[in-house]
Amino acid sequence: MPKTKTMFYCTQCGNETPKWLGKCPACGAWNTIVEQPAASEGRKKTIADHSGAIRRPRPLQEIEAADELRFHTGMAELDRVLGGGAVKGSLVLVGGAPGIGKSTLMLQICDNLCRFASVLYVSGEESERQIKLRAQRLGIKGEGLSLYSETSLEDILGAVEAQRPDILIVDSIQTIYNTDSTSSPGSVAQVKECTMALMQLAKGMGVTVFVVGHINKEGSLAGPKVLEHIVDCVLHFEGEEHSSYRILRAAKNRFGATNEIGVFEMGDRGLSEVPNPSEALLSGRPKDTPGSCVTCVMEGVRPVLAEVQALVTPSAYGNSRRSSNGFDYNRAVMLAAVLEKRGGLALSTCDFYVNVIGGLTVNEPAADLALIVALASSFRDKSVPYDLAAVGEVGLTGELRAVHALGQRLSEVRRLGFTKCLVPARGSGKLVVPEGLSLIRITNIREAIAALI
Repeated sequence: MPKTKTMFYCTQCGNETPKWLGKCPACGAWNTIVEQPAASEGRKKTIADHSGAIRRPRPLQEIEAADELRFHTGMAELDRVLGGGAVKGSLVLVGGAPGIGKSTLMLQICDNLCRFASVLYVSGEESERQIKLRAQRLGIKGEGLSLYSETSLEDILGAVEAQRPDILIVDSIQTIYNTDSTSSPGSVAQVKECTMALMQLAKGMGVTVFVVGHINKEGSLAGPKVLEHIVDCVLHFEGEEHSSYRILRAAKNRFGATNEIGVFEMGDRGLSEVPNPSEALLSGRPKDTPGSCVTCVMEGVRPVLAEVQALVTPSAYGNSRRSSNGFDYNRAVMLAAVLEKRGGLALSTCDFYVNVIGGLTVNEPAADLALIVALASSFRDKSVPYDLAAVGEVGLTGELRAVHALGQRLSEVRRLGFTKCLVPARGSGKLVVPEGLSLIRITNIREAIAALI
């Protein structure tokens, strides 16, 4: 009996090595090398059989821009994240935690896609009857929608070749396996091979493929990191466990802007779009309460208002506690140190807790000033004016730096009813200020604290 050839893979970046190593030579991660059976030659032949006719190189002058056709999915928020709609022949990966609503989202867009295209929905986790029951609960007629419960890659490729659908949905990639490989479904080798096969299918036959993927406990997509490089678009479906709001974020998009978001609300009838996320995220904001400040962040090309809350209490033990939810922990600790050193507030003897309302994750520096104001407000137990927002980046010396797209942010701030906005003095002199909005221009955090608290 011939010996099975094996290969060692890094679960973080997908790098292949001939032997086991404690540290991956490509990404530098420790204890991520696993042993998997190597891909066989039979697998390559199987994919080639279903990828259609051999394509020949074409001169650039003969390729028309109309070859990249976009179509609407029926959900404006999803179309926004995709850059204006899905592209024909693209491979889109939708990842998220279990139970977040990935399958519900894919099934809901089928109701609109079936009106002008043939759709094949392949599920490796549910039977056709289970999908039918869920479609009835969501009120989806699905005329022109074909369901196929299968986990074998060869059978799926055969069904696609026989039916020739315009759109293929695979739920989920971790359940699909190639029979020519002896590794278990969901392993690094299986996920990589199956995704490569679907990529060749999308490019060779012009089929738009939506692939559902799970995430691991670290919050990243399960499987090799190279999986994100294979696909055209990577969409992360996020949301708090006890919140009805869901955020769809584009981490990679070859056909549009990255970091674009779409907001949905989960209800009894499935996902509904939230066209005005700023208003939804600010609903229920308390009045005359210390430790709360509103800022405006840019999610792609869309300005979104977010409420940053902070709670500062005297520390009961020797070591102060710090906690951050929705705001980068290291940056929050750094801003607290800047506030103590440059603002004169003794936070080193206090515990502080930071939270961004609505499950939104704030990553850009424009929210620094709002966190500084919220921490100072909670420390002095004085509330920030209810009709005031703060936008600005804070440096280590306590100075305020200008941020990009300040005009768009101010327009969104005024649209939501705010009348005052705290902004950096530098870069705000030539702005066209919306009517009814007054700017408070400051140069450092001491001026901000003196002006508000």
